[in-house]
Amino acid sequence: MSVEILINTSPSETRVALIEQGLLQQIYIERNNRRGPVGNIYLGKVVRVMPGMQAAFVEIGLEKAGFVHAADIMVRGPDGFELVPQPGGTIESLLREGQMLVVQVAKEPIASKGARLTTFLSVASRYLVCMPHNRHLGISQRIENEPERERLLAALSSAVTAEGVLDQSGFILRTAAEGVSDIELQSDIRFLRRVWSAVQQRIEECKAAGKIRIIYDDLVLYVRAMRDLLTPQVERIRIDDARVYDEVVRFASDFIPEIADRIELYQGERPLFDVFGIEDEIQKALARTVKLKSGGNLVVDQNEAMTTIDVNTGAFLGSHNQEETIYKTNVEAAKAIARQLKVRNIGGIIIIDFIDMQDEEHKRQVLRTLQKALEKDPARTRISPMSELGLVEMTRKRTRESLRQMLCQECHVCQGRGSIKTAETVCYDIFREIMRVARNYENRGLLVIASQGVVDRLLDEESATVVDLEQLTGKRISVKVEAFYVNEQFDVVIS
Repeated sequence: MSVEILINTSPSETRVALIEQGLLQQIYIERNNRRGPVGNIYLGKVVRVMPGMQAAFVEIGLEKAGFVHAADIMVRGPDGFELVPQPGGTIESLLREGQMLVVQVAKEPIASKGARLTTFLSVASRYLVCMPHNRHLGISQRIENEPERERLLAALSSAVTAEGVLDQSGFILRTAAEGVSDIELQSDIRFLRRVWSAVQQRIEECKAAGKIRIIYDDLVLYVRAMRDLLTPQVERIRIDDARVYDEVVRFASDFIPEIADRIELYQGERPLFDVFGIEDEIQKALARTVKLKSGGNLVVDQNEAMTTIDVNTGAFLGSHNQEETIYKTNVEAAKAIARQLKVRNIGGIIIIDFIDMQDEEHKRQVLRTLQKALEKDPARTRISPMSELGLVEMTRKRTRESLRQMLCQECHVCQGRGSIKTAETVCYDIFREIMRVARNYENRGLLVIASQGVVDRLLDEESATVVDLEQLTGKRISVKVEAFYVNEQFDVVIS
């Protein structure tokens, strides 16, 4: 299986693409002027406690205050370690307004919502996640081979004992740890100890100052990509910037020396993302309609409450019977949907409307195809059985903005509705406004200022109505084109 990581950098942003068999699977974008805060640790200030929601708002220096739920606040015992199980205290007993609190960002601010915060702190390395104030040793569920799971847990336990941190921190083995040696785990533990020691020192300094500050800033995107995306299947890492290439090579030599020969500085004349078709894929991922190879299509509507995906046969006629055509379209759509969810980074509630199938086995096969295609998704997903209406309900964990939220903004023309009023509808709005203005002002004439399309309709199809209004109001009505007005904009002024 051909897997590559492409890293494209510019003075304003960094983009990382993961491609598999020539197809874009994931895209990460980090703007230099607003780097994502997920993973960052802050000393914040509780600004509002809400007993009704069992949560609190914490100011951490971002545009919006962060949000922490009572369940995300660690309760420690007399020894300073996390109590297991956690006692279910109320938010009033856990926090008070004005209190300084060390928190970590678990989810990015999205739309009108502030960042989701937690006091269960963690720092990550290549193979491990360190959890201070915790004694738990765990392993990623994505490592499915049971003998390997047992070997890794035994190796981690030995490494923790050898490094003398058995009673200092808990650790979770990441998916990338599959196949690593005891020595590599010990090296990661030593690295995490140094990181956490520096974080602790910074926490004490910030508490002494008593101000809201960032304590720990997670790695830049291209280094995180080496830490989080690199797997044994990755054959090549291509980087189009010499400075970033040098940094990645240094990072690899320190922590992942076995991949040094896979890192390549791209020096071609054409932009790296153009060569691999990534720019086109990004544009497709922003579109509402996704075309399938068979001729069918997906219609993706991403809204605040949920995302709906409608599957259509489109131009696909099939070669046998209707049921077989529908089944093949749904199978292809299931694979395409899994990829689109990753590329677009869609999270939250997702409703998929597959084409109605009569055969129960076909329904099971389509659902299995979707589940299998989502196995490699880095975000946690949960899929419900297909309903009687042929709908599949699923959730996908949301930790950062979707591609559309990052690259787009609400349309100032349609105000986010996705449609605008027709010229005919705007004309009728204008007629009602003329009646309102005519009743309130004693003048002889009114001037209607509108877009070209609306003015054309007023002078053509609606000209008889304009004449009727002149007779009804006793005022002369004239029109004027404003080139900068969009369809719904107009003014009725006294002339």
